[in-house]
Amino acid sequence: MLDLKRIRDDPDAVRDALARRGADLAGAVDRVVELDRRRRELLPELEGLRAEQNEANARIRAASDAQEREREIQAMRDVAARAKELEQVLVTVELDLQAALAQLPNLPDPSAASGPEDELVREVGAVPQLDFKPRDHLELAGQMIDMDSAAIVSGSRFAYLRGELVMLELALVRWALEKLRGHGFEPVIPPVLVRERALYGTGFLPDTEQQIYRLPEDELYLVGTSEVALASLHDGEIIEAERLPLRYAGFSPCFRREAGAGGKDTRGIFRVHQFDKVEMFSFVAPEEAPAEHERILALEEEILTELGLPYRVMNIAVTDLGNSAAKKYDCEAWLPSQGRYRELTSCSNTTDYQARRLNIRIRRDKRTLTPHTLNGTAVAVGRTIVALLENGQRADGSVQLPDVLASYGAPALLAPA
Repeated sequence: MLDLKRIRDDPDAVRDALARRGADLAGAVDRVVELDRRRRELLPELEGLRAEQNEANARIRAASDAQEREREIQAMRDVAARAKELEQVLVTVELDLQAALAQLPNLPDPSAASGPEDELVREVGAVPQLDFKPRDHLELAGQMIDMDSAAIVSGSRFAYLRGELVMLELALVRWALEKLRGHGFEPVIPPVLVRERALYGTGFLPDTEQQIYRLPEDELYLVGTSEVALASLHDGEIIEAERLPLRYAGFSPCFRREAGAGGKDTRGIFRVHQFDKVEMFSFVAPEEAPAEHERILALEEEILTELGLPYRVMNIAVTDLGNSAAKKYDCEAWLPSQGRYRELTSCSNTTDYQARRLNIRIRRDKRTLTPHTLNGTAVAVGRTIVALLENGQRADGSVQLPDVLASYGAPALLAPA
């Protein structure tokens, strides 16, 4: 959520910043400004009526006879009725103001790509030059990725991982968690069922309702990323500044409806409804957020490099940012079967947007301020397996896997399917 004081003090700057996301957002800012103005008008008026009530009570007590007392009582009733009516108006205005604020996305960072296209930051690693026709990950995995059985059990966009791919997944997760722990990230296995507040607090509601699985009888939602639960780990807390930065590495299954993706990436496990992921999440002091964003990106690149995957880094256009992100990088890995780069990981600087919605503060020098939060994918397991299979393939259909995973139980070589 944006800082209301910032909007009040300089609405034109907020309008200009949000105009980079979309021209229609200027009207949304105007509505916030008008509701805030109306609220600030109502508050002193209501306080004046309450003061009148107190004065009327004093006059009633001081009345010299019954007739005077009755006149004062009637006057107090009239004031009380006006105050009650005004209170109801104020409640409505405040609810409307909060709803209008909740609809505003974060202000984009000046260095976020202006679009309409994403901006190439760099390409790293040599794209494999194969002297044979590349197979896709389903051809290479064979029965180790069983989409047919999963379709019977769960429907489309689900899969059974079997045999050596299970060991590969577990090795990836353990290797990534150990690496992140060495960089100061505390491993966490968070809940994957959360209340509405957690999704609201991270900016996924209202914004991405169509992607979220909901359990209405329990008033719970399945998360699409452990970012949701990690951000809410300090919901409502005041954190002493000396504790920052707080860094977490969450591992969890994730669930997405993939609404609007009909006919897109329907083959294989690149885009599925359920997948596992290792996610980085940081709480930092405001002035440290830009450096932390680059730090998280560097960790993502380190992981891709040690896995031997050619990739490129993209600065995402402001028009494609989610509501909470001020700036976002994607790391896209090369997929030989498609002859193009595809998104594997992303990392976002959400500034104070999420922490403000979750009422998380830090105490520094006897005052409180809002921390900044950042998130980044360390390993999206399914997509990483896709990239490893395709980039490690050999002419006979076997797959060479990264040496760094061998000590964590991954096979060094997958036999031809």
